[in-house]
Amino acid sequence: MEPSEDRGVARTMSVVSRGLAALETGLAALACIALAAIMLIVVVDVAMRYALSMPLGWSYDLIGLYLVVAVFFLMLPDTLHHHGHVAIDLFQNVLPRRFRHLGLAVGYAAGAVVMALIGAEALGRFQSAYAGQDRIAALVPWLTWPAYLVVLIGTALLTLRLVYRAVGHGLSIFSHHDLVEMPPPPETAAPHGEDVL
Repeated sequence: MEPSEDRGVARTMSVVSRGLAALETGLAALACIALAAIMLIVVVDVAMRYALSMPLGWSYDLIGLYLVVAVFFLMLPDTLHHHGHVAIDLFQNVLPRRFRHLGLAVGYAAGAVVMALIGAEALGRFQSAYAGQDRIAALVPWLTWPAYLVVLIGTALLTLRLVYRAVGHGLSIFSHHDLVEMPPPPETAAPHGEDVL
């Protein structure tokens, strides 16, 4: 690519990344609210169970069906954006730049396919559960379609971030510059454990 093309592509990639980041931050905020709700419900449930012998009969179903799903799937895109997933980076610094971009492009493309398949399955289950107004068999018959909707939203945004990274790394192979953010270097110099003392 010519340097002028590099700059144009880099600007476009930056705009796309900022747009995705805004959506990811919103979903992460919802996941934090869901996590706070889990903690509050558990505290109230335990207090009522042992102080008044009146546990909340609906708490486990609400937490398991909606809140844990929200915490997990709504945080996935933001975690990927901030390179928060486990990464094996033993050879990252010794690989040639283009080969590193090639490996990342292939890995992110494969991840995008897997997440798109999970999203397609969630879409099918959401449509079926919504059409049938499916409910769980419990004290409170919670609807199941909101849980599938949360999975669908989280996987859809994660798939978009994966596609963005796959395209960015793929284009970076032919460019003189990195057109997408690279994973940060490992933090091996920071003291951990007993060395902190």
